[in-house]
Amino acid sequence: MKTLLKYYWLVSIITVVIWVLVGVRLGTEAATLCVILTLLEITFSADNAVVNSRILVTLSPFWQKMFMTVGILLAVFVVRFILPIVIVMIGVGLPFGETLDLALNHPETYKTELEKAEPIINSFGAMFLFLVALDFFINPRKKLNWLSKIESLLVRLAKMIPHLGLLVGFIVLLVTTFTLPENLHARVGLSMLAAIALYSGLHLINQIMKKHEKKSYFTHKVGVAAFLTFMYLQVLDASFSLDGVIGAFALTDNIIIIMAGLGAGAIWVREMTLHMVHTNALVRYRYLEHGAHWAIFVLGLIMLLKLHHIEPPEVLVGIVGLVFVAASLVSSRRANTAG
Repeated sequence: MKTLLKYYWLVSIITVVIWVLVGVRLGTEAATLCVILTLLEITFSADNAVVNSRILVTLSPFWQKMFMTVGILLAVFVVRFILPIVIVMIGVGLPFGETLDLALNHPETYKTELEKAEPIINSFGAMFLFLVALDFFINPRKKLNWLSKIESLLVRLAKMIPHLGLLVGFIVLLVTTFTLPENLHARVGLSMLAAIALYSGLHLINQIMKKHEKKSYFTHKVGVAAFLTFMYLQVLDASFSLDGVIGAFALTDNIIIIMAGLGAGAIWVREMTLHMVHTNALVRYRYLEHGAHWAIFVLGLIMLLKLHHIEPPEVLVGIVGLVFVAASLVSSRRANTAG
């Protein structure tokens, strides 16, 4: 209990303050919706926290603090407020100020325009998340397997075919693009290509920096390497979260309630990430990463299905992620008990 209080007392106070402010400014119903959105964000982002912790553990204490300060500002205001407005701005062709006015004063119109941008959001997010999962599973150096039959097969294929994960990504791009209506080909194809380019660029720079780190005997990333890893975490967060922003409109079309609710949830997810880093959760629960990456893979698949107007309930999406994470925790505990 003391450990939990050490990590979560401040975020608990911040969350309650956010809920109270929303209630004072917008009423009891708005506060209730804000609470629901916060809980949904926390529940659905357990896999995000696990994957984030795997990356955050490689950063120096300074950059871990940046993740919890500047990173939270980016997650709340940029990813969950500014970025959707920019996407609508590009889609509608309005100046930023007018689009902001649309979001604040004409939420129904803003919601409609944001939904029009859904193919771009889902295609980019799906591809980026696919590449994150594929990079973990299709890895010739991977030693530990959880779902052994599937994962060991993927490792063997990775040893046989260089850059197989990237090849699979391009195949998904082609198949997805040309199974959609023609008017979506350019937007979806370019969005997926942008995700591949961004992921590949960050991955390539990270590999170069790793070689430099080994020569310099760094124990944690610092400088440019740390900054790029920090930015990679922000892109990963955006890939997870933009679809949730659209989904939040099912509960309310008030952008302030959405930003407040999802933003409070994002703060919790960041604190959960830091907690897992400091308690060596990925070491103590050996299969936790595996479960999180399977959850990411399924989320990417669901985002692809949405492009074809197959939309599972948001609750089901969250449950699937939690099931994978919970199952990997149970398997880890069993493995630890067995020695």
